[in-house]
Amino acid sequence: MYKKLSVVALTGALAFSGLNLGMTNAAKPENAGNGNGNNGKVENVIYMIPDGFSADYAANYRTYKGEKAIWEEHLKGMFTTYSANSDTTDSAAAGTAMATGIKTNNGVIGLDAEGNKIETILEAAEKNGKSTGLVATSTISHATPAAFAAHVDSRNKEAEISRQLVDSDVDVMLGGGKSNFLPKSEGGNQEERHLIKEAEEKGFEFVGTRDELANVSGLNVEDGDKLLGLFAGDSLAPELQRGETEEPSLADMTEAAIEVLAEDKDGFFLVVEGSQIDWAGHDNDAAWAMSDVAAFEKAVEKAMDFANKDGKTLVVVAGDHDTGGMTTGGSKVSVLKNVTATGDTMASKLNSDRSNVREVVERYTGLPLSESDVNYIKEAKDASYAINTIVSKHASIGWTSTNHTAADIPLYVYGPQSQKFVGFHDNTDLPKLIAETMKLK
Repeated sequence: MYKKLSVVALTGALAFSGLNLGMTNAAKPENAGNGNGNNGKVENVIYMIPDGFSADYAANYRTYKGEKAIWEEHLKGMFTTYSANSDTTDSAAAGTAMATGIKTNNGVIGLDAEGNKIETILEAAEKNGKSTGLVATSTISHATPAAFAAHVDSRNKEAEISRQLVDSDVDVMLGGGKSNFLPKSEGGNQEERHLIKEAEEKGFEFVGTRDELANVSGLNVEDGDKLLGLFAGDSLAPELQRGETEEPSLADMTEAAIEVLAEDKDGFFLVVEGSQIDWAGHDNDAAWAMSDVAAFEKAVEKAMDFANKDGKTLVVVAGDHDTGGMTTGGSKVSVLKNVTATGDTMASKLNSDRSNVREVVERYTGLPLSESDVNYIKEAKDASYAINTIVSKHASIGWTSTNHTAADIPLYVYGPQSQKFVGFHDNTDLPKLIAETMKLK
């Protein structure tokens, strides 16, 4: 499939031949490279990023689920996440590192620490004739998806990022952020441009609901067909409450993106972000975190099912950083399965004097609150945070922060050549390894 050239050539740090990754390789497990880890050809890559996810999230989720997650048997190593100007990265710098192989400063998208534009692996895949896609439960112009196809000095410039996305060669974009694509005359954030109409003029089919996405058919990226799905004005609803909306699940969007991109005979490169695991971590909302990890796992299942049938698809699962410093709770984590709303939602149901704390929190959590629990929530300055603290206490989960931490992140890889990822890495190594497996020029 023919693709027009991207704007910039790769710098030496992302050279795709003669790589010298400078990695410290851990001892290779006996089963590394067996089964799916053969040396076969890699035509497609599905890069799956559970934002904010770390080893403690993985451990708690195993207990929450009651069995191993689908990715666990495909653990290949770990990696560091620091940015160019901080031991603790943000999603913009982490996404840029994971997309380009180059460190940058926190808050920066697709530029190096000196402000130079740098090519992403998604753009390199396009130059090699592959179709590309971005999927997220945040706005599609949020830091992580933006890092693969936009170049701005601030992650907060989502209106500019949205313009760059529409002007890019990305074939499939699914997520939230419709307001960033509409002009101010229609309640959006663009001065004048109507990016949805512009996208449709460029061959995009636009969908705005779960049902419309499910009914997409007949698109052929070989013929220039594209797909844009924006399912909310801002981000999508948390997984706990997505069923109350007309928004698709992350698995729905992942499956739809794969179906469209798989029509390209030259292969594809797809980025899928489970965005709100991170947001739950910032809120110290353990139930929200686990439910969004569960939603992310369903999306990974869609990706691995396709990879298993296709035989030429590599699935890379790697969080961009840890959020919240969650501690491992043990067997009590399973109580989170009964929680049906986020702390924010529960707090919004409280009356002005918070006299209905017990009624609301017990209704949405199924947890028996003590008098001290009730009083703690009643007297707290931030009711949402207090509710999350009580729920975490019942699940024996602790938190060390409401921000990101510098924890190392586990790396899971499934598919041909997955054994190449065994070891201890930096986040900048990941796009280089992916490019090596894809033989990108």
